[in-house]
Amino acid sequence: MLQAPQRTALSGPALVRLLARLADVDAVESKQSLSDRLSQWLGWTDAIALSSALNGSPPAAAAGARSFGRAEEDECARVRNSLASAIAGDSVFAVARRRGSAQAAPRGSVETQADYAVFRQRYLALQQSMETAIGTLRGRLRALLAARTPAFARLAVVDAVMERALSERERTLLAAVPGLLGGHFERLRDAAAQQSLAEAEVHAATEAEAEAAATSTDPSRPAATTAHAAPLTQDTWLNVFRKDMQSVLLAELDVRFQPVEGLLAALRAC
Repeated sequence: MLQAPQRTALSGPALVRLLARLADVDAVESKQSLSDRLSQWLGWTDAIALSSALNGSPPAAAAGARSFGRAEEDECARVRNSLASAIAGDSVFAVARRRGSAQAAPRGSVETQADYAVFRQRYLALQQSMETAIGTLRGRLRALLAARTPAFARLAVVDAVMERALSERERTLLAAVPGLLGGHFERLRDAAAQQSLAEAEVHAATEAEAEAAATSTDPSRPAATTAHAAPLTQDTWLNVFRKDMQSVLLAELDVRFQPVEGLLAALRAC
């Protein structure tokens, strides 16, 4: 018996693994090292700036700057929790629940009013919120790091150079995520439509059989009973999509927050 090929398990961030599953693709891990990939992403001006930050004299620590403490830790946690709550509590992603049969769609049909443009617009808005809030937080942490020792001040400069060098590429890559989710949306919608059509055909055949049995004059022919399939609405597949989109946004938040976690680790080590 033939067996479906097993996809290679990815070891990358949850965002990559989740997108590979939702896009139904067999993603292959890159054979390149991190340094090789960075060399392709950095322009020559970026390389010069990075070389200067790594090899030049460390900047002097700023005098009179605030020290890192519990308040800064709490602010980082607050920003992250606020962004996560905005994703989890967004009304566009709220799971729909039927409150009664009056809200059910006609048997064997799938509503077609769902518009992916609404989800795409909301995803982009949440991406912008993450980029703005995390960028501001990252700058604050760099300022605190620069006020420590010259070595930590150098690290703050390196982080600023890397942010400038990679922000455009990061923005481009993450901007492609809504497009991948659009394909997932369409596949779920099409699968639901096919299921609805199949249920409608079964229902029509059952009704025809019941009508034929009711008009038959043959007393030996058993009476047919009409089977009623459960109504299928767009809520079922849309709820799946809503939860998937939320999961992707939360995974993206984890990726975006990694530089902040790195700066926090450096500040704790001061």
